[in-house]
Amino acid sequence: MKTRHSKAFLLVITLIGCILTTSCSTDWLDIQPQGRFTEDDLPPGSLEGQVFAAYAGLRSEATSGLPYAAVHNIRSDDAHLGSSSGDYAAAGPIYDEFNYPLDHWLTNGYWTGHYGLINLANNVLAAADSIEEITDLTVINIGEARFLRGWAYFNLVRTFGEVPLIDFRITDQASAIRPKSTIAEIYQLIDEDVQAAVSALPEEWPDHPGRLTRGAALSLQTKTYMARQRFSDALASAQAVISSGIYDLNTPYQLIFREEGENSSESIFEIQALFDGVQDFGVTWASRQGIRGSGPWNLGWGWNIPHQRLIDAFEPDDPRHHATVLYSGGTTYDNQIVPTNLPRPQWNYKVYTNKALRDRYGSLGGDWFNVRIIRYADIVLLAAEAANEIGGEDNIDLALEYLEDVRARARGGNNDILPAVTTRDQEELRQAIRHERQVELGMENERFFDLIRWDIDVETMHSAGHTQYQIRNRFFPIPQPEIDRAGGVLIQNPDY
Repeated sequence: MKTRHSKAFLLVITLIGCILTTSCSTDWLDIQPQGRFTEDDLPPGSLEGQVFAAYAGLRSEATSGLPYAAVHNIRSDDAHLGSSSGDYAAAGPIYDEFNYPLDHWLTNGYWTGHYGLINLANNVLAAADSIEEITDLTVINIGEARFLRGWAYFNLVRTFGEVPLIDFRITDQASAIRPKSTIAEIYQLIDEDVQAAVSALPEEWPDHPGRLTRGAALSLQTKTYMARQRFSDALASAQAVISSGIYDLNTPYQLIFREEGENSSESIFEIQALFDGVQDFGVTWASRQGIRGSGPWNLGWGWNIPHQRLIDAFEPDDPRHHATVLYSGGTTYDNQIVPTNLPRPQWNYKVYTNKALRDRYGSLGGDWFNVRIIRYADIVLLAAEAANEIGGEDNIDLALEYLEDVRARARGGNNDILPAVTTRDQEELRQAIRHERQVELGMENERFFDLIRWDIDVETMHSAGHTQYQIRNRFFPIPQPEIDRAGGVLIQNPDY
């Protein structure tokens, strides 16, 4: 649950972030040097202030709003754009049917928002270079900035493929115009950034939940290795997270995505939000996906809803089904009856907000709702997958153990459901782990990229009826406004 310390931390990162960046604009090319500190006049603590500005950048629409959900989740076979018929007519062909335009506000915003975060991280690193006395806190601040830059580039390289590599402070718009770097070059920077974060970040921030840790860096490292099928490296990173003893699966599954489950012992990387009707430092994550209804059920835009394929994937009586899918006409955990006359029959339960808080804050939008980016179960399942892919009897034992850890928590003490997986056949175990990721992480932005790294995205999409999906749809085209701004320096992706 969000604590007084975490709220205070969020307030600080927001206020300092807006001061240091003049405004909270997500346009990374909006260079406004007036009123900013320079390296020559940084007062004590100002480097950390710039780190807080970078944290504030996480709350952009691109990284904690609709663009993130559209790019990371709606494109999967398990999700559907949803919303109203009008919204679907405009955006459904893009995100459900893979007719990517060269210029669309969601993907344009995703690009600029992520480069905005990269620019904020580069500001920290440039300022740190001019500091003569490097303290322990300075080292940590550098690690935080490098994590954020590495995470932003990991998102960009998976979404667009080759992108410009900008690892320096932007001082004018011309310096931001760069050609694309190769995917290998982008991953080289990601590897360097994430390893630096692993070395620099503390194990915990007891008074500041949500601030980046070594476990977060190791988890991001695990995910980047798995994206490239570097299974031995991924297993080592994942096991470092597991053996730290800091994270666990003790939070009941149905509580993870409630307000009281924020910053739980399963949380590894979670974007912090603060909105209480007076202070507004929130995120739009819940409002963009909340139930699209009327009156007290006008909870959001209704984008990103579970597809029937996800519903069908749950085993009989799996409690995760009804913790993931909220049905029109159903009853919520806070005893609210969902209307039946809604545009869609089911909704994303993992963004449902508590009515008591909606009443208390005088808002239906849920801007106080944190965004869970990486949680422990994800890393445990990646460890299981990596161990199985490496193979050998000992690694099969590990894979089965990690898989059972996740299933046991989901079982919730009911041994009549979700029987333990016992097969030692590598292919059968591979399919069991993939299935577990599908249901454990349903609607959590992992499925589309999982299908790609398993190299089964085309066959899976075609089996789901998306026969127009092609390999090229793994990547979006570079936003046309960026191509135009670059004046020929930035070249469009192939086949667009």
